[in-house]
Amino acid sequence: MLQDRDAYIDSLSAFIGDSPSSFHAAAALAAALDSAGFTAHDETEEWEAIADGSRGFVRRDGALIAWRAGKALSPDSPVRVLGSHTDSPGFVVKPRPDFTAHGWRQVGVEIYGGPLLTSWLDRDLEFAGRIVTADGSERLVRTGAVARIPQLAIHLDREANTGLALDRQRNVQPVIGVAVDRGRSLREMLAEAAGVEADEIAGIDVRMHDTQPPARIGADGELYASPRLDNLSSVGAGLAALLATEPAPGSIAMLAAFDHEELGSNSRSGASGPFLEDVLRRLRAGLGASVEDTARALAASWCVSADAGHSVHPNYAEKHDPHVRPLAGGGPMLKLNANQRYASDAHGAALWRRCCDAADVPMQEFVSNNTVPCGSTIGPITATRIGIRTVDVGVPLLSMHSARELAHVDDLHGLARAIGAFYAAA
Repeated sequence: MLQDRDAYIDSLSAFIGDSPSSFHAAAALAAALDSAGFTAHDETEEWEAIADGSRGFVRRDGALIAWRAGKALSPDSPVRVLGSHTDSPGFVVKPRPDFTAHGWRQVGVEIYGGPLLTSWLDRDLEFAGRIVTADGSERLVRTGAVARIPQLAIHLDREANTGLALDRQRNVQPVIGVAVDRGRSLREMLAEAAGVEADEIAGIDVRMHDTQPPARIGADGELYASPRLDNLSSVGAGLAALLATEPAPGSIAMLAAFDHEELGSNSRSGASGPFLEDVLRRLRAGLGASVEDTARALAASWCVSADAGHSVHPNYAEKHDPHVRPLAGGGPMLKLNANQRYASDAHGAALWRRCCDAADVPMQEFVSNNTVPCGSTIGPITATRIGIRTVDVGVPLLSMHSARELAHVDDLHGLARAIGAFYAAA
C-alpha cells in the first residue's frame, strides 16, 4: 500500500469513514492491527516480555499505542515513535441533551476545541461516540445523519454575507425533528444503536460529525476533501507505515495516537498524560532494562510528531510568511517555530530530510507569519514529558478545523511513505 497511492487513499477513506469519533478511531486502529497479527494488551493484566519481532497494541479510551519490534533487541534499544491524535474540533453532546424550542426538537451541544463554526451550518450531521451502561459496559454508537444546524435565511438577515457572527450558545444547537410528534429522543436513538434500553445508559461521551464521505475532487482528481483530516491524515499514515515496514534491527517502531490534542492534551489519554510513559516503562521492564539502559535508549530515540499544517491560501496570501509558502502537492512539511510551539530543531530537520529522501518524497517547510499566532502540537509535550528528541511534521491543508478540510493526495501518500522510512531508520 505504501507503493500504491490510489490504494492508500482508498484505505484512508475507509479509515476516516469508520472513525467519526476518537473512540471509533481507536477501535478501527485496533481492528486493523488485530487483523495484521498484533496482540491486544489489557492494561489491567500482566504483559508478556517483548521479544524480537513482537507486535502489540493497547487502547486507552480514545487513544491507542502500538509497537512493532525489530530483530536483535537489547535493554537499550531505542524507539521510533510516530505521534498523532485521534480527536478533531467539533461539538460534544451535553447532559440532558433533548429539548424543544418554538416547535422544534433540538439537542444541546457544547463546542469542542476550535472549529470553524460556520462550516458546520446546513450539513447532514450524526451523533457518534460511546455509551456506558450502569454495569460499566462500554458500547460504540453512531446514529447516522439525523441532525442539522440550520442557517438563518438571508431574507431574515440581509447582512449575512458581510459578516456572520454566530452566538456559541444560541445559534449552534442542531435540530432533529419537530415537536408535534414526539419522535425518538437522542438517548433513545443512542440506546437503539447500542442495542440496550434507554434507561440502561448511565453515561455518554458522544460527539456530532459531518456525514459526507471523503472524496477526490479537483480538475484531475488530485485534491482530497474530507472531514477530520486534522488529524486522521497522520493517524492513517502511521498505521499504514507500521503495518508495512520492518523496523530497523535493534529498534522498536511505535504508533502513538492520543486523544484530546484539540483541548491541550491534558487527560489520561492525551499526550500530557502518562499513557506513552506507562507503555514504554512496561516494554522496558520486559527487556530487563536498568535505569542506565533506559536513559541510553531514550537518548537514542526519536519522535515524529505528525499533525496537519497550513498550505498557502490563494485568497488570503497575506496571512502567510511572505517567503516560506508551502503548497498542497509540494510534499509533507517540516514545521518550525522559534518559540517552541513546534519541537523541530536542526537535528530534526536533518532526520526528516533523510526520511523523505529515502522514501523519494519531496518536502517543504512551514513557519508562521510573525503577526499570526502559531498553533501547537503534541511535539513539545512529548519532548518535555518523555525527553525524546522530537520533530514536528504534517500534511498541508486548506480549511483546517472546518467540518470539511482539503489536502492533496500526493502529500497524504507521501507522509505515509516518509513515516515508513522513519521506522526503517533512515
